[in-house]
Amino acid sequence: MARKTVLISGAGIAGPTLAYWLAAAGLAPTLIDVAPALRKGGYVIDFWGLGFDIAERMGLADRIDRAGYHMRELRIVNGAGRRVAGFGRDTFATLVGSRYVTIARSDLSRLIFETIENRAEIRFGDEVAALQPDPDGVDVRLTHGGERRFDLVIGADGLHSNIRRLAFGPEERFEKPLGYTVAAFEASGYRPYDRDVYVMYSAPGRMLGRFSLHSDRTLFLFVFAAGNEIGAPPRDIETQKALLRAQYGDGAWECAPILAALERSEDLYFDPVSQIRMERWSHGRVGLLGDAAFAVSLLAGQGSALAMTAAYVLAGELAKDDAPPAAFARYEALLRRYIQEKQRAAERFAGAFAPKTRWGLCFRNRVINALAISGLARLGFARGITDRLRLPDYPISAAPPPLSPG
Repeated sequence: MARKTVLISGAGIAGPTLAYWLAAAGLAPTLIDVAPALRKGGYVIDFWGLGFDIAERMGLADRIDRAGYHMRELRIVNGAGRRVAGFGRDTFATLVGSRYVTIARSDLSRLIFETIENRAEIRFGDEVAALQPDPDGVDVRLTHGGERRFDLVIGADGLHSNIRRLAFGPEERFEKPLGYTVAAFEASGYRPYDRDVYVMYSAPGRMLGRFSLHSDRTLFLFVFAAGNEIGAPPRDIETQKALLRAQYGDGAWECAPILAALERSEDLYFDPVSQIRMERWSHGRVGLLGDAAFAVSLLAGQGSALAMTAAYVLAGELAKDDAPPAAFARYEALLRRYIQEKQRAAERFAGAFAPKTRWGLCFRNRVINALAISGLARLGFARGITDRLRLPDYPISAAPPPLSPG
């Protein structure tokens, strides 16, 4: 019997994880991405919970731990650089346990991708131009790869999913903006260089943080309140830099040297903080995964772990020998309530990055300082960031076999 073929759009976190588990289950995944190669840079993520369980099953937990950072302090400072709030690693460990690491999203993506390099067909620099589903499969027209036919198509291509647009409609039908914009870039040789400390400066409606990376690099993260007044996020980097200068040009804290480093950067991540809310994550033989289906928002801190968890569940259900709509229905039934809880928690949490008033900043800082008191962290925050979902045990255990020649 021919192996079931699955086209996966998106080589970030969700797509390669799904490809791994599908290949391990005996299906034939093809992974495509519009980018010419794996993306680098971007931002760091906090990784814990069920994501670590999936990583262990993929043999990646130790490599993720070595590639990541073990943050020892969150330090919030005022415009003069004086510490006004914060807590140490032990506080977060009381909530999520010892399996917690901060890692560059691009490093996590690379580690997952390495597990499938010789076990799945991979095409960079290509994307789906058109989909034509029917009861038995999906005819796909690729921008550069001609016409292909697959048993299934999965969109794992992020917040601005191309597959979602083609199969379900325009993004604005499903996007829920949370009222903030985020930007991030890296620079080499920046000083000060506080190893394993996340330093965050806040003023009403804006936040600027820095985190020291390996090899004398520093990551900078901007979060600022922005609604319809800035319109659609600009795509050209010079306009993006101009917006950041307008938001942070007053010179408080380290704004001036950070903006100077930004001027020299040619790689800037810039996007609205949004969620994706959909009534269904699938239609016929086309399904969605990760941010394409249920983005919780970048500021939630759990998007990558949720994507890996959902990829494992989707692969396990698709591997069962029944009709794809039934597998998609089980996938949604298992995960929807869990994802909805994470989205609600993320929506509440988003405002803590950049409270819009001085009173809000003061209150946020007091709450953060209170977290250092034993027991209060678990009482106040455990429900929002801990995982209560029990992973199904699918009969998939072996690593994916190598691709056969030809």
